[in-house]
Formats: sequence, C-alpha cells, structure tokens
Amino acid sequence: MSSRRNFIRNTAIATAGMSVLPTLASTMYTSPSKEELNVGLIGVGLRGTNHLKNLLLRTDVRITALCDIDPERIEIGKRLMTEAGKKTPPIFGKDPLDYLNLLALKEVDAVIIATPWLWHTRMTVDAMKAGKYAGVEVSAANTLEECWDLVNTHEATGTHMMILENVNYRRDVLAVLNMVKQGIFGELVHFRCGYQHDLREVKFNNGKQPYGGGVEFGEKAISEARWRTEHSVKRNADVYPTHGLGPVAVMADINRGNRFLSLTSHATKGIGLHNHIVKQGGKDHPNASVTFKQGDVITTTIDTAKGETIIITHDCNLPRPYSLGFRVQGANGLWEVDGNRLYIEGRSEPHRWDEADAWLAEYDHPLWKKYGEYAAGAGHGGMDFFVLNSFIESAKDNSAPPMDAYDAAAWSAVTPLSEASILHKGEPQDFPDFTRGLWMKRPPYNWMKNTY
Repeated sequence: MSSRRNFIRNTAIATAGMSVLPTLASTMYTSPSKEELNVGLIGVGLRGTNHLKNLLLRTDVRITALCDIDPERIEIGKRLMTEAGKKTPPIFGKDPLDYLNLLALKEVDAVIIATPWLWHTRMTVDAMKAGKYAGVEVSAANTLEECWDLVNTHEATGTHMMILENVNYRRDVLAVLNMVKQGIFGELVHFRCGYQHDLREVKFNNGKQPYGGGVEFGEKAISEARWRTEHSVKRNADVYPTHGLGPVAVMADINRGNRFLSLTSHATKGIGLHNHIVKQGGKDHPNASVTFKQGDVITTTIDTAKGETIIITHDCNLPRPYSLGFRVQGANGLWEVDGNRLYIEGRSEPHRWDEADAWLAEYDHPLWKKYGEYAAGAGHGGMDFFVLNSFIESAKDNSAPPMDAYDAAAWSAVTPLSEASILHKGEPQDFPDFTRGLWMKRPPYNWMKNTY
C-alpha cells in the first residue's frame, strides 16, 4: 500500500490531460484541465467507502462533500477523512433528497454516486442538470425511461456522466481486448458473459455485521440486504448485467460502429432464496412464506448489427463459485475464462486447449504493465484503481469518458428488456438506438492511445 500511495502522490498517476483510458473523439466540449478536482460522494456504504479510501490517496482530488442517510456510514467517512489528515467536509443526509443541496455547492465539480439502484438515474440526472460531472455505479438505470433520461439529459446539458464499470479494467479482460484489437481471434462471431455469483449472504443478513448471513432483508437487515433483495422479490429480470456485458460491448464496438439490435430472455424457476431461508431459519420463519419472482438462472441472448451473438447469464441465488463466464470467439479461435483456456488455429496444437496464462502475459495491456503494481491494493484486484482514475482524469478535462451515457443506457437496458421478454415467454425485444443513428459514425474505442 505504501508504494502505491507514494506513487500516486508523486505522479498523480497520469500527467494533466492524460486519461488512463482515452477520451472519445465525440467530445461535446473541452475545458482546460483542472489541477485539483473537487469531488462529492453521494452514498458512502461499502462501495462508496471503497471509492473514498482510494480518492484520499490522491493529491489531485479534494473531497468537498459527503452524503448518506445512514449516520453510521457518515461517521465511517468522517473517520477516514481524519485518518488521512483531511478536514471533515460539509455533510448531507438529513433526508433522501438532501443530495440536491450537495449538488448546489459551487465547491463540487464532480460526484460519485454509490447508492441503491433505484436512486442511480435520478441522482445522475440531477447531477448533470447541476453541471456536475457524474460517475455512477452499476447498473445505471432500471427502466427504459431511465435509460433515455440519462441520454437526453446528457445531450440537453452537455454535462458528462460515466458508468463506473470496473470489470472493463480487469487484467485478463484488457489483455483479451488487446488481442481482439490486434486481430488474434479474427473476425468476431460470438460472446458469452454474465454475473454468476452466490449472493445469498449479501441478500440476507442478520443485522449484526455486513455479509454475516442470516435470513433477514429489508428494514431488519443492513447494507445491501436492506434493498437489493427486494429486486428478487419483485422483478424477474437480469437486474445486474453490466459486469459481464460491459467488457464484451467494448470488444464488439457497441455504440461505435456496432449496436445491440434485440434480445430474448428466459428464466428458470426460483427456489434458491426460499431454500436458503428454510435452511438457515427454518420452515416456520416469516420469510419462508415470501414468494421470490426472480428466476434462479436467467439467460439472455443479444443479436448485434454486425451479426454477433452475446449470451448473458445471471445466476446469483444458488450455491456456486464466482465467475463472469467470459467467452470471446472469432474466426481464428477463442478464449474462455472458465478453465483459463484459449485456442488459436495455427498457433495452438490442433484440437487441444492452451492454458491462457502465457497468452494473457504476452498481450498484457500497457496500462497493467505500467501501473499494475500500484493498482494491486485498490480493490477488486486492482480494477478500482483504473476505473476511478479514468473518471477523475476525464472529469478534470471535462471531456467525454470512455464509458458514457450511451453505454450506460445500452448496457442497463438489458434489465427492462429481459423482464419484458421473460414476461412474454421469450418474445424478442428490440433495443432502442440510444445514439439515434450516430453509432454508425462514432469511432471505435482506442484503448491503446496515450498509455505510455
């Protein structure tokens, strides 16, 4: 941690104007880079606190406001500020709308939003209307109307927002992106991805410690169990698609020469959460009578304008090891994250998998080569280091981020569209074109530019 702190303090990671991921050519406007960015945090729960810790290691950021309606989380944030030798900034959270008073502060240039999902869009929209550069945690929207709200507000105000999808910066993901851009897989044909993560101890809690298990949710629980489980009660949809879809969308140049056309979704029966309650609390526990609407395994297939297919799997309510299930397949071969294996025709032994490690090391992304040792302590294997730096550098320049309002809308739209498809027994659902045709002209991601 000390080497990472010293590195950040000495170099601020990147020179002024250089984003860890380059800004896009479609920038609406640019202003001179700010030497120091004033940041307010809206939501300092577990995720927001992680962002706060990483921001406090930087000398080019000043925390100018904290907001949370939970007094215990505010106290944790204040303690972290004090331990870092910083003064306590103005505090907001007297009621759920107090964040609007934070947004009115002239001392806030940018905000990071890490609140329950139902607040993501409204807070991001209000931030853009207030002229604050907004970074929002995933997913960015819950409904198609909210997806359009993000796009329309960005276009109307000229203010930028970035979806803070950290998996796009995972080391193996960026190495595979590097291979994609160098044509190693050939013309792309098919992708698989998803969010496969046993979250039963996140969705239920005994109220004594975060992720402590138990069978309570809602007001009797703490942390994410207070709100996340309600989505499983009320929605039969892929409610968390972007960890898998974000990286794949970049590889497929979605919104930049390609776009999602339609999807179909199917859901299994939902027994996992009920079984967990009975096992942990007994068949007579009050929550054993709750009916969970969400299917345990939800499978979505997307068609793209370039003719690829993408299969997304949501699997969070059954016992299983963690996996995002990545598969990237082209005319010349494929990579599969499960099994850590890769095959390239003409370079691999015919009909036999290679272990992926050597390939991933050979095509390690320049970002990780240069900054990997300093990212290691940032959280989620270093991904948080890169996504946060990209947000900060883009906000300092007031330039378009690498994952913008159009991406936030397209990736998040999987939730309402999957819900509609499941409701209508797998009926195809058309994706809105959130770029209004500009996907045909927007240049592809260039994630290799300015990385040295």
